[in-house]
Amino acid sequence: MFGSSWGTKSLPGPWVPPDPRRSRQGPVMAPTAPPAVPPPPGPPTRGSLSLHRAYLRSPLGLLRLGQLTLGAAFWVTVAAHKYEGAAHFALFAAVLVWLLTLALFALSLLGRWALVPWLGSRWLLTNLVHDLALGVGLYAAATGIMGYKAEQRSYCNLPGYSQRCLYGAYLSASICGGITACLYLFSGLYCLSRRCRDERDII
Repeated sequence: MFGSSWGTKSLPGPWVPPDPRRSRQGPVMAPTAPPAVPPPPGPPTRGSLSLHRAYLRSPLGLLRLGQLTLGAAFWVTVAAHKYEGAAHFALFAAVLVWLLTLALFALSLLGRWALVPWLGSRWLLTNLVHDLALGVGLYAAATGIMGYKAEQRSYCNLPGYSQRCLYGAYLSASICGGITACLYLFSGLYCLSRRCRDERDII
């Protein structure tokens, strides 16, 4: 009986030293998951369109209105009458500059020139180059062409000439073109003076 009870006892297992981390820091916690990364912000919302009234009252805004008015008078006068030869270039130059001026005026009036890639951050320089290189240059060439055309048609301005005379139309176009070129010169000098004073805005 002594032998049977001895045989049923379980032998002790090998001795395992206690973990010093458990004795000092307590139970080991399971690693926590990293915080969730917030989603990227959406595109900024664009505010409602509003007129930049300070631009309308500025010298550049008033000059732009004069350029658009007289520029339209120039190319409408040429397009409404018979034109040929170099007058095609004069009409093309006037319409091109007029459309570019209209774009500059609209973006400046709405304060949205920052939407234009690369040029928006250099808006004062963009206006300066447009006025002196394109406005003055192309309108001066167009004025010279129409003035030359008017001189060629000066004979029909004599009394008693019964045929259709284009002298008055060409002369009117050359006068409008000359004044428009002067307005572009003034606006270009205005932008140049602001740039020389290290100012980056157009007003």
